[in-house]
Amino acid sequence: MFPLLFGAGLVILNLVTSARSQKTEPLSGSGDQPLFRGADRHDFAIMIPPGGTECFWQFAHQTGYFYFSYEVQRTVGMSHDRHVAATAHNPQGFLIDTSQDVRGQINFSTQETGFYQLCLNNQHNHFGSVQVYLNFGVFYEGPETDHKQKERKQLNDILDAIEDSTQKVQNNIFHMWRYYNFARMRKMADFFLTHSNYNYVNWWSTAQSLVIILSGILQLYFLKRLFNVPTTTDTKKPRC
Repeated sequence: MFPLLFGAGLVILNLVTSARSQKTEPLSGSGDQPLFRGADRHDFAIMIPPGGTECFWQFAHQTGYFYFSYEVQRTVGMSHDRHVAATAHNPQGFLIDTSQDVRGQINFSTQETGFYQLCLNNQHNHFGSVQVYLNFGVFYEGPETDHKQKERKQLNDILDAIEDSTQKVQNNIFHMWRYYNFARMRKMADFFLTHSNYNYVNWWSTAQSLVIILSGILQLYFLKRLFNVPTTTDTKKPRC
């Protein structure tokens, strides 16, 4: 009995070890159709209702680097709190990182292949919506960006140097594109802030002008009443 239990334990341990050591790359599914992964880069703006939550999913391989940045551009409604809560979860549903601010970033290396979840929660505003600009995606270092399980061919030194230089240029262009998106986020936030201040100054100036005109009219009316002299007749004379 003991040898049987010992052998079963070795079989289970072997299965667990092989499952942990294998890659988490998903299979292609039935047939020759590849797995749909979607794009690797996204940048757009969304409106989050009061107390609402918006979530997105991004596919990434386990050898990539995930980046996620956001900025609250404006608020709509009675509340003017621009803070939002951002969270990132791995494909297993475990929390990776959080951020609660007007603008923030969540960057991490992908340890497993699958769909990563990004959520934004407008929990600080119960009476106002917020417009948030998002920029997230995944990029991969090195020439293995296609992730096809094929053996690389042996190239000569010149082609290797050209390939390395091209990869460096691509990485630099990608980081320049990220900085450009940061500038776009700040530009739109500044635009909405300037527009809001412009409307506030205009409305406040109009209200103050109306108050000044109304107070002037009332002052003239009461001053005129002070100098009103009643007319006297034979039947109606002022008393001493």
